[in-house]
Amino acid sequence: MRIGFDAKRAFLNGSGLGNYSRSTIDLLAKYVSQNDYVLYTPKSEGKQNYIPAGKPKIKTPRGIINFTFKSYWRSFRLSADIKKDNLDIFHGLSNELPHKIQKSGVKSVVTIHDLIFLRYPELYKTTDRKIYQQKFQYACNQADIVIAISEQTKTDIIHYFGTSASKIKVVYQGCNPIYYEKESASKLIEVSQKYDLPEKYLLYVGTIEERKNAKFIVETIQKYHLDTPLIMVGKQTDYQQEIEKYISKHQLGDKVFIYNNVPADDLPALYQQASIFIYPSIFEGFGIPILEALNSGTPVISTKGGCFNEAGGLSTIYVSPDNHKDLAISIRTIMDLPDFRNNMIIEGKKFALKFRESKIAEQLVAVYSSLL
Repeated sequence: MRIGFDAKRAFLNGSGLGNYSRSTIDLLAKYVSQNDYVLYTPKSEGKQNYIPAGKPKIKTPRGIINFTFKSYWRSFRLSADIKKDNLDIFHGLSNELPHKIQKSGVKSVVTIHDLIFLRYPELYKTTDRKIYQQKFQYACNQADIVIAISEQTKTDIIHYFGTSASKIKVVYQGCNPIYYEKESASKLIEVSQKYDLPEKYLLYVGTIEERKNAKFIVETIQKYHLDTPLIMVGKQTDYQQEIEKYISKHQLGDKVFIYNNVPADDLPALYQQASIFIYPSIFEGFGIPILEALNSGTPVISTKGGCFNEAGGLSTIYVSPDNHKDLAISIRTIMDLPDFRNNMIIEGKKFALKFRESKIAEQLVAVYSSLL
């Protein structure tokens, strides 16, 4: 097969859609190397310094108009290039397909990650929300197959866009393979010293924004006088200031520590040395940090409902995102019962195996093959 990808996010985005795009391209190159892959991107040089696995063809805008108006090329002129390149399939990796993709004669697939902007419109600017809705719905209407990254996202696509369930295939995401292996003793010591880690600590990893609900953990520590400190790692937003004010007001400076701009290669050691990973997000498309923790051998507490049980399985404890008492009891149970904690670790690692790269590659190829 000759498969093209909208690879903009792979080259230009550091997290989220960028991680998914890079992972998808690389795992297919690794496990299904007999195919030809073509990556379309407005530019191939960015802060990510991404070098794709295998030897895909990388195509950027050609001609004065396309080169000058790169976003216009990606959205409205890319279909012409797709047709010229004799693709069998084009896969939009980040919720979008180019205009008039059906007229290219090439079969198309689009991955929809979440519809949070429709579930929680108050978290988005009106203009952004309208643009997202137009792009996402157009892609779902035009695609031959829609890939949803979770059953929750599939349900939302059907509910909000009226897309036929038969057109939607669920293919889960995996996490970066750097979380599969135990870090060396020297790396663990290096990270422990770098962040002055306590012997036991709770860990949160994710953008520090309101929807991800990290303040809930801080409130629980304060209300129930929990002794285990919390390490929070993630991109800063205005919501972090709200958390910092709470920390200051309740004199929690010796119990809650926030780190922004943490290098990706420090994260496995942070996960592996944590006593518990807590992911209290109100809503997600999937929840990759949960998988990162399970692969790292760290017990997980997450949120009831939504997609979280899909990512966490039966070994994870789920609490309501506003029930401080349940969270406090869950933390104390894991900390006080070593056998219970060890069982969570063992079962969590077993469950995480279903999201390994080889399995995802197999599922993606099945989707592509069904179109030919």
